[in-house]
Amino acid sequence: MKITIIAGARPNFIKIAPIINAIKKKQNEGFIISFRLVHTGQHYDKNLSETFFEELNIPQPDINLEVKSGTQAEQTGAIMVAFEKELIQNPSDLVLVVGDVNSTMACAIVAKKCNTKVAHVEAGIRSGDLTMPEEINRMVTDSITDYFFTTSTSASENLLKFGAKSSNIHFVGNVMIDTLYQNLDRISAPDFWNEYDLKEKNYIILTLHRPANVDEENSLLHLLRGIDNMVVDKKIIFPIHPRTKAILKETDLAFKNIVFVSPQGYLNFMFLIKNSFAVITDSGGISEETTVMGVPCFTMRDNTERPETETIGTNTIVGTSFENLKKIFNLFLENGGKKSGIPELWDGKASERIISILLDKK
Repeated sequence: MKITIIAGARPNFIKIAPIINAIKKKQNEGFIISFRLVHTGQHYDKNLSETFFEELNIPQPDINLEVKSGTQAEQTGAIMVAFEKELIQNPSDLVLVVGDVNSTMACAIVAKKCNTKVAHVEAGIRSGDLTMPEEINRMVTDSITDYFFTTSTSASENLLKFGAKSSNIHFVGNVMIDTLYQNLDRISAPDFWNEYDLKEKNYIILTLHRPANVDEENSLLHLLRGIDNMVVDKKIIFPIHPRTKAILKETDLAFKNIVFVSPQGYLNFMFLIKNSFAVITDSGGISEETTVMGVPCFTMRDNTERPETETIGTNTIVGTSFENLKKIFNLFLENGGKKSGIPELWDGKASERIISILLDKK
């Protein structure tokens, strides 16, 4: 069985690492299975791309399509044109896509038009918010997918409502958590740990990158100043996304408590999250990692495609206004974090289940 694996952006790299490990394990057991790794180049900043390959022991891609940035349409179109040439030159039995970035949708479309089967890892998750580019990517990808691998029973139910055949839906768990478990004993403090006198639970992690939170400079500054004043006794470590940094431009970034740092590699970032007092974010993936590590998480969105992180895990959806964040965060300071657990099958073995299922179907 020949599998083409697609990776384009930071979350993809984290998800493909354990899948590749699972393939290698099957190869060692004598199974006839191989993979070709295609990096679309959607994320090309070293800290958002190359570092993850190095840290997670992902082999160098067989090809980098070097698409880079552009509008949604420009990037999606460029990926499709480049990947079509790649797939024609290097046919495979299956194209495996992960997550919900532009690379996911673009490569799934190309594969189906080349009469190649598609497997979607992290299929079926839905926010219900069509203003999110990722939601459109999910819906389009799932509309043409052959094999659906889901992280939760609610994602599987979404696919059934969507019209997918139950025989093609496989609840396997969360590959992102596979990566976390496989690397927990390797995480390490970043270089600035001592510089800012960071210690366990004496700081908060902040990440922001979604358009609703960062696209308008004045509202972003209002949010940052509010968060800066909301927490008086802890540093706030903000690994600033290139997109967010570009919006702030030459703005004076002098804050009392917020410390701006560069985007972090996986091992340093997981160390920061694991040892933090709490996390304020607009990322869905981070709410999964905080859930497993038992760290309180406050998600600045009006919805989530990962409801299990809130119903079972440590996540709380707080909306996009600072005022609501402040109200809920203050309640947390007064009452402590909520009781939480780890969702079903988030046990570090999702990738092994995926490869075993694909081998059974060949």
